[in-house]
Amino acid sequence: MINEALFYGLVLLSAATSLLTAVAGAGGGAVLIGVMALVLPGSAVIPVHGLVQMGSNIGRTGLSWKHIHWPTVAWFVPFGLLGTFIGSLLLVQLPTHFLQITIALFLIWLTWGPKLPQSFRGRAGLVGGGLVTGFISLFVGASGPLVAAFVKARFSQRMQTVATFSAVMTMQHAPKALVFGIAGFVFQDWLPLVLAMIAAGFAGTWIGLHWLKKITDQRFDQLFRLIITLLALRLLWVALEPFVPALTGVTS
Repeated sequence: MINEALFYGLVLLSAATSLLTAVAGAGGGAVLIGVMALVLPGSAVIPVHGLVQMGSNIGRTGLSWKHIHWPTVAWFVPFGLLGTFIGSLLLVQLPTHFLQITIALFLIWLTWGPKLPQSFRGRAGLVGGGLVTGFISLFVGASGPLVAAFVKARFSQRMQTVATFSAVMTMQHAPKALVFGIAGFVFQDWLPLVLAMIAAGFAGTWIGLHWLKKITDQRFDQLFRLIITLLALRLLWVALEPFVPALTGVTS
């Protein structure tokens, strides 16, 4: 299936990306799926990534559960699942580059724009945010940065941000295992890798959360903005790269 060097490489990467998410609030899942897409069979990338991320988020949720803002989870998650369900019924085929540009600009607005209006901080905002991110998650591999930016826009305290984000993402990743299992994906073949990556991710999370406690909310905010901005710029580049030759007049 995969050789020993790749196996241990992915295990170490899982620890590193979990540490990144614990310290910076986001980014680890996007880095992980980017590397996995290069080294694993296409059919295995999203289901294996989904299981590993679910395990990583369960660990982070367990280690930080005292800081979770449960009202946010209670309103955001059900409508996130509803958004995914609606998207599956509509079977909308939106252009990939359109989604990438839209998400990138939304990430930049949430990160650098004005604070969310008070109306968006209440239940209506949670319902809308859940529906939108749930719908989008059906068409993009990693919706974590979008959810993270939405959660961060609601909280200023770093531990509450990371803990609440982890709880939300745990419940968003959980249905993936069921969906891919019903679709016939053989998780048993990948179970040793998944379990090893989850265990390494837990270790990375434990270290990351200890680092997180030592930094200030201001430094966390700076790290979070940097990570989300880099992810947004990468999305913009991926979306616009195919059009660069036409825009510059360069032809092959």
